[in-house]
Amino acid sequence: MRPVIPYVTAALLFGLGVYGVLRRRNAVLVLMGVELMLNAVNLILITADTTARALLPHSGQVFALFVIVLAAAEIGVGLAIVLQLYRMRASVAVDEVPLEEKR
Repeated sequence: MRPVIPYVTAALLFGLGVYGVLRRRNAVLVLMGVELMLNAVNLILITADTTARALLPHSGQVFALFVIVLAAAEIGVGLAIVLQLYRMRASVAVDEVPLEEKR
């Protein structure tokens, strides 16, 4: 397998994720952009593991497993925050979230 194709695919996925995080105003779509970036990192880790065998066997796969666990925890906490935000403000627009507390 040529390693260029997965690397280019991962770069495109990461670019789409960055665009989703920076451009979208909906909190759920921002979380989807973060997931795209994490999946791009997983693709790079697996491709690097299969093309360049390091001293530790399957080290890229182990790191990818940790990234998957991190992504699952991030989605759980992120969706809980978004649901609470919707209950309080009746909107999940990121622009409408107050950054500092009023006194």
